[in-house]
Amino acid sequence: MDKSLSKKVMVITGATSGIGLAAATELAGRGALVIGVGRSEERCSQAREGILSQYPDARIEYLIADLSLQKQVRELAAAIKSRIEKEENKTIDVLINNAGTVANWYTVTSEGFELQFAVNHLAPFLLTHELMPAMSSSGRVIMTSSGSHYRTHMNWKDIQLRRHYNCLMMYKQCKLANVLFAAELNRRLKNKSNIRAYAVDPGLVNTDIGLKGTYGIVRFVWKIRSRKGIEPKEAAATMVFLASLPLSENPSDIYWKKCKPKEPSRYSMREDVSKRLWEVSEKMCGIKSEDFGL
Repeated sequence: MDKSLSKKVMVITGATSGIGLAAATELAGRGALVIGVGRSEERCSQAREGILSQYPDARIEYLIADLSLQKQVRELAAAIKSRIEKEENKTIDVLINNAGTVANWYTVTSEGFELQFAVNHLAPFLLTHELMPAMSSSGRVIMTSSGSHYRTHMNWKDIQLRRHYNCLMMYKQCKLANVLFAAELNRRLKNKSNIRAYAVDPGLVNTDIGLKGTYGIVRFVWKIRSRKGIEPKEAAATMVFLASLPLSENPSDIYWKKCKPKEPSRYSMREDVSKRLWEVSEKMCGIKSEDFGL
């Protein structure tokens, strides 16, 4: 087994299937301690067994959390921090915010947030906030974004699309939010920390994300479209590439596809937009900027 990452600790959400599982498999195969996160105990167990069947000596563990609920995101962060206390460096080298969902209809969580916005944006925002004190000095935060962020703008008048819900528009807005969050986190960390955030575009991938919580035409279109997508292992290559770079090599480019930097949308690089989203997210999560230690 490749031991090149044997001293690294990496956290991956959405690690029981698709891109997340592919990344967890590859990184654990290179010797990293991978803490995967999933919503189902059964699927977490299956994912772990599958990885160990390929790499019997892999250090792979799973924690269970429903990332649509901020209470569980906070509990997850506490469990992760408790776990890494057993490691030599007691820090997280890489946090991959990969978990995502698609909801056909306007669905509200028990905490009052639209489901896609809660899982795809607020969860990574809050989890990053909670784990920031545990990140290594040159750690990395990797967001799974999408090319769908291009030609998309934030709907500030109705950010959760309560009045006119469109599941694909919400998905695109969340993928834009992932890039905006990475950009703003880097701005706020500049000159204060070597931690860097990146947004990864995996391309069109043959996964079942579009089949979870969707029905009718949306489900049909995803089935047809995803057949043309690449396999999860290929899609995960860019996040694996960024996660595996020596910590002394933190590239300045924020948006990556096929292991190379790519220009994100102009809108996603607007400081006024990313700052506004950050402030909105703080209010929704009940935190303040200084809580990030920025």
